[in-house]
Amino acid sequence: MKQLTEEQAIKMAESEIWKEWNYEQIVRFQLFQRRLCMPFDKFHEAVEKVLDRPVWTHEFAYSDRIMEEYLGTKEKPSMEEIINLIPEEKRMVIGI
Repeated sequence: MKQLTEEQAIKMAESEIWKEWNYEQIVRFQLFQRRLCMPFDKFHEAVEKVLDRPVWTHEFAYSDRIMEEYLGTKEKPSMEEIINLIPEEKRMVIGI
């Protein structure tokens, strides 16, 4: 997919064309762009709807995994796999 320039991404975001798209269209486009072309919360919501699971914010740092899941070449991650994406020194466990 052709990558948008910073200027093109800003223009697209400002045009609000993404408001006319369904969740699938949003994910199919934005997931494969390096630059955000819409508000992150709209993209995040679309990814959760399309993947049919909660997607934690830190997972977006590993967008290749989300792409593989979307394309069907990788299974949904377990909660342990999602947690393990966070560096061990950054994790905090709270006991109840």
